[in-house]
Amino acid sequence: MLAQDHASDYCGLVQFPRTSGILLHPTSFPGQFGIGELGPAAYEFVDFLQYAGQKLWQVLPLNPTGYGDSPYQTFSAFAGNPLLISFDDLLQRGVLHRGDIAGAPRSQEDQVDFGAVIPYKQKVLATAAKNFFASATAQQRGEFERFCTENAHWLTDYALFMTAKIQQGGAMWTEWPMAQRMHRSIAWQEWCDRMHNQITAHRYAEFEFFRQWERLRRYANERGIRIMGDMPMYVALDSSDVWAHPERFCLDEEGHPTKVAGVPPDYFSATGQLWGNPIYRWDMMKRDGYAWWVARFTAALKRFDVLRLDHFRGYEAYWEIPAGETTAVNGQWVPGPGAELFEVLQKKLGELPVIAENLGVITPEVEAIRTRFGFPGMALLQFAFGNDPQGPSFRPHNYVRELVAYTGGHDNDTAVGWWTSTGGDSTRTEEDIKKEHDFARAYLGLCDQPINWAMIRAVEASIANTVIIPLQDVLGLGSEARMNLPGSTSGCWGWRYRAGALTDEMARRLRTMVEVYDR
Repeated sequence: MLAQDHASDYCGLVQFPRTSGILLHPTSFPGQFGIGELGPAAYEFVDFLQYAGQKLWQVLPLNPTGYGDSPYQTFSAFAGNPLLISFDDLLQRGVLHRGDIAGAPRSQEDQVDFGAVIPYKQKVLATAAKNFFASATAQQRGEFERFCTENAHWLTDYALFMTAKIQQGGAMWTEWPMAQRMHRSIAWQEWCDRMHNQITAHRYAEFEFFRQWERLRRYANERGIRIMGDMPMYVALDSSDVWAHPERFCLDEEGHPTKVAGVPPDYFSATGQLWGNPIYRWDMMKRDGYAWWVARFTAALKRFDVLRLDHFRGYEAYWEIPAGETTAVNGQWVPGPGAELFEVLQKKLGELPVIAENLGVITPEVEAIRTRFGFPGMALLQFAFGNDPQGPSFRPHNYVRELVAYTGGHDNDTAVGWWTSTGGDSTRTEEDIKKEHDFARAYLGLCDQPINWAMIRAVEASIANTVIIPLQDVLGLGSEARMNLPGSTSGCWGWRYRAGALTDEMARRLRTMVEVYDR
């Protein structure tokens, strides 16, 4: 479904009726291949959402993950994550055979062991590509060729990038031999000819990913469930986007960043967050009418019904840190493209079905852009009771209708983990935590009900049009189920729920709450 096909239905979420949904990344599904996939567990989850009266499913970025296995540090802003391809589906269709899937990693049932999963899935997907081209019908080959043609503006570079990266043992592109790094020589063309099969295999994996994703999305839409995607503001240095077009970023002649992205000291860190992503050359992007951004939004709106813009604040002004700094303290705010970018996008694509992640240091100028284009903001209930300057606006009695309210987000601890925490995951002191808990206990009127359900009820009962609950909070899990701890470089993004965790009783409890509060 194209953006213009449903823009009138999802105009900035402002027109949404009272709605409730669940935040869950597909890597968190249970299954036998070491990581969640777009297979049987995904369809069971959609059925659970329908039975529970939920109308939205929010996912994190679905792009191929790079540094730290983070969906916010990806090898492409356009490609899909091949680790999510369902082997069950390929087996059922005869693209894979039982012998092809031998050696699945024996990881913990509730955690992804990325170090074991990645080489295993890469090997099996290479076999799947070989099998596909050996037996594909003329129609199937035609579908593959059409996909490659329609997505050539990003797929060609991505397939070349991934082939070269794997050949170079996973090294960053700035460390490759000059022929692969610059990809403009006769030697480069000869290399492409030699690596034709591997390059085609990466194209096939993308073809398969989006075939499976669109099928799952249709299944959800047919059951009244819309999918909210997530668009990071920045792209990773180690990505096909930067490798293929270094002129769009602030880099030196060797491809190393001269300026990098992050945020100043905040709730999570007294020294800020040093993300390390290269800064865009907005002057150059403006010259061609922000064509790359138009292409990026167009692709995203073909894949999702609604978009969450991560770090929305950065479009108005971004925190720029000189390359080589070890923390984010010594940065400065630099003006971004502001409203001009969204004017161009709206002119090209119509009304944008967007919500804005407006957390952190938010200025009147940021809010003016958000309000002008009708993008609802966000509120996190976990931040309502402490020292966050936005705390009062995160309390349900201060909500507005055009808002997306969460118990917590993917960077937060779970509700139970937050409630039982003694600190260490943020800048809070023991005294801060005690005051925070006392306030929350009084505000939520806690008696005997678990903290997670008290928080869920508080946001569901609020005036906010849209409520999103992380599945971990529905399940009542502790810090062991936390998805991400900002500032960490390992051990994140791997949580999975166990098979059988989504019970009918839990679905009925959610559905009752939805019915009581007219969602």
